Amino acid sequence: LPNNQVIKYTLIFIELTLVKTMKKSNIYTRRGDEGTTSLIGGCRVSKHHPRLEAYGTIDELNSQIGLLSTYIIEPEYQDILTTIQNDLFVIGSELATDPLGDFKIPEWMTVSCEMTSRLEQAIDRIDSTIPPLRSFILPGGTRSSSLAHVCRTVCRRAERRILELHDYCLENERQQDSEGQKNHPSQICGVSSELRRYMNRLSDFLFVFARKMNFLAYKDEIIWKKTCD
Repeated sequence: LPNNQVIKYTLIFIELTLVKTMKKSNIYTRRGDEGTTSLIGGCRVSKHHPRLEAYGTIDELNSQIGLLSTYIIEPEYQDILTTIQNDLFVIGSELATDPLGDFKIPEWMTVSCEMTSRLEQAIDRIDSTIPPLRSFILPGGTRSSSLAHVCRTVCRRAERRILELHDYCLENERQQDSEGQKNHPSQICGVSSELRRYMNRLSDFLFVFARKMNFLAYKDEIIWKKTCD
């Protein structure tokens, strides 16, 4: 046989062999039935552990942004939301990794200053195209704007969960130092400052994004009417 045909049939044989030998992974493992789960590369923790609350809320936020993107028709803004969803996967991976486990998280799986800078540039770019904010506004208007506000509030909750985890870790580190005891790995090592900075900036982005969606639809913003005057 000619060389190209030999290569072709060899590749077909390898592919068929892999298909026969690869086992489909199970959706369920039963290992979490008792209320615990494994961190990446490390120990098992309770499903209501602060670390789980943190990256679980990131997962919720990612899902909400996915829903928001289905109402966006502009390719530029769809691309921004997709990039953010990818960023949130990085954040979730970083939060789900046992900080003292065997697995050492690679740099590309951590939040970088470039990610935060990219988000800040998007905020500045969008904010420069909408009218200045002169009063408090109520969430609402178009569906895309309303969903962006929902994402913003979930983002703020995710940030609070992350800060709770950070404080929880630092407090356990202080106790470890004062008592000379070795704590559970999940209880030490705080959350990186760049990750915390990114989350704070993301809620700002979602706020200006919500305003932009109303602006594109020629929808007036709903101004808060003070009732205490």
